[in-house]
Amino acid sequence: MPTNSTIDPTPPEVFDEIAGDGVRAGGAWRRPPEYDGSVGVTMFDSGSSQDGTVTVLLPKDSIETLPSQALVRILSLPDKREYLAAVVAGPFAEPDGLSADATPIIASTVRGGLLMPPFHGRAQLALIGERLATGTVVPPRRRPKPNSPVFVLDKAETTAVLRLGGDVCLGLADGFDDLEVCVPSGSKAVFPRHLGILGTTGGGKSTTVSGLIAQMQKRDRAVVLIDTEGEYCAIHEPTDNPVMQEALARRGRKPEGVANTHVLHLIGRDTANPNHPSTAAFSLRFSDLSPYAVQEILELTEAQEQRFMKSFDLCKRALEQCKIWPRNDAEKTQMLELDEMEQGYPMMTLNHLYDVVQMIAAMENDEPEASFWTADFKAKQPQLKKMITDSKPPGSVPSWRALQGKLGKLRRLAVFDSATAPSLDFKAMLQPGRVTIIDLSDTDSPQVNNLVIADLLRGIQRQQEDNYRAAAKEGKSPTATMVFIEEAHEFLSAHRIKQMPVLFQQVARIARRGRKRWLGLAFSTQLPQHLPDEVLGLINNWILHKISDANVISRLQRSIGGIEASLWRHMPSLAAGQAICSFTSHARPVQTAIDPTPCRLLMTQ
Repeated sequence: MPTNSTIDPTPPEVFDEIAGDGVRAGGAWRRPPEYDGSVGVTMFDSGSSQDGTVTVLLPKDSIETLPSQALVRILSLPDKREYLAAVVAGPFAEPDGLSADATPIIASTVRGGLLMPPFHGRAQLALIGERLATGTVVPPRRRPKPNSPVFVLDKAETTAVLRLGGDVCLGLADGFDDLEVCVPSGSKAVFPRHLGILGTTGGGKSTTVSGLIAQMQKRDRAVVLIDTEGEYCAIHEPTDNPVMQEALARRGRKPEGVANTHVLHLIGRDTANPNHPSTAAFSLRFSDLSPYAVQEILELTEAQEQRFMKSFDLCKRALEQCKIWPRNDAEKTQMLELDEMEQGYPMMTLNHLYDVVQMIAAMENDEPEASFWTADFKAKQPQLKKMITDSKPPGSVPSWRALQGKLGKLRRLAVFDSATAPSLDFKAMLQPGRVTIIDLSDTDSPQVNNLVIADLLRGIQRQQEDNYRAAAKEGKSPTATMVFIEEAHEFLSAHRIKQMPVLFQQVARIARRGRKRWLGLAFSTQLPQHLPDEVLGLINNWILHKISDANVISRLQRSIGGIEASLWRHMPSLAAGQAICSFTSHARPVQTAIDPTPCRLLMTQ
């Protein structure tokens, strides 16, 4: 065989013929026009595929265009269907033709090498729905076919699909630079349907609450805040926290205080901010509180409850005998309509009830009558003594003395029926654009706090009912009102509502009626594990900050529907200021970077 053989070059006409064949076959390969603008395509299903999700493969250059939580449009070409989906995992970078833990990659990396093979992206999508030709989105009954092109929705489309529009901005959707997560404050399906703000200490709940209050005040909502720690008593001032100031600047905003704020505190107690320009003391009116709620809050034993209700009935008869109330036929008619599950007895003071209890205790023990605290009863002492004898109250001096001791302790707090401090003015509190802060930071008594909250909620609910009726006559809506209850677990813990069913039923009635009367409740707590299922069942909207306890997350997951497993998995790792926002106005929950607060907070800065 010759060793110098040569190969003749291919004649040019051969290449011309091949090129001609290509032209005749349609020219160079081009992607179908339906794929223009797509960032990736759906892939085939595998044994690990799950209903409601699809996997998308992306070219290297498209990975950055598909951030977490991004919405996409999937065009299923074979069956001409269009789907909407959201990124719930990824996008992840994977090497082409190799596994991420392939030996060459690991060996080069651990020896300081930089082996960078060609790679692509992979993301997992959750189907939101199928979009019909009319634009209507319906639940998906099928899946996109393999190799279906995937298109990223722009900001306007994403906002429309997720229904993120509104006049109250919560923050920016994580993974986006300019996608704002908002809610419409004027929608009856949002804030009147009650809000839960949950998270561990330092998660950003105070920032969320103060930011919401600042925006609601600007929109002429009436806001009432029950502040058990006193940290909101300076929100009328702009924030002086450098971190908050820098964060505000990044959002193009300036520090500013909340206008028209008023701080109210119990008489004899200090406020956390005595320099606030509008502070005032108030006292409770014993006649405003349901006797059943009072006995629950005082945690009376069964024997003490029996004696409490007996002395309450005797006190009512004594008020009638002394012509204190009822005083005329109109008030006698009103007496027949009283609902003691909702309110107390008009004109009855705590001293009136205490005098009756101490008189019974003295009579049971054959002691001289103690000095009376009310001049009305002292003047009628013989008649009252006969009335008590004729009524045959239950015996047991220790039980009567124990009840007297609990009422005496409550009386010594000097927060009831003060002659120098008025009761809460609910009509003034529910004016448009007014923010009322009930400062309970100096009470040091959960019982007193709960008495205040019970009186406050009942009074606000009644006033909002009056406002609703008045507005309805004029063909208008009443001023929308939002009540924020800080450290809600101290008021409505699972342990407490078992012992205080009447008080919880009051809250439940307010919650149900409030939805129809533009009265919303917001429960904020750092110990969501203490909130009972009955309270969670009242809430429709959620802002969930970092929660580390897996048991708490598991319980919330059973109680709160509509939040995907991927978001629950993120909850323990949320940074301060991040939250999962789930509102009835949104199409799906969104992980959000909550906006910084423009106002000053005490104790947290």
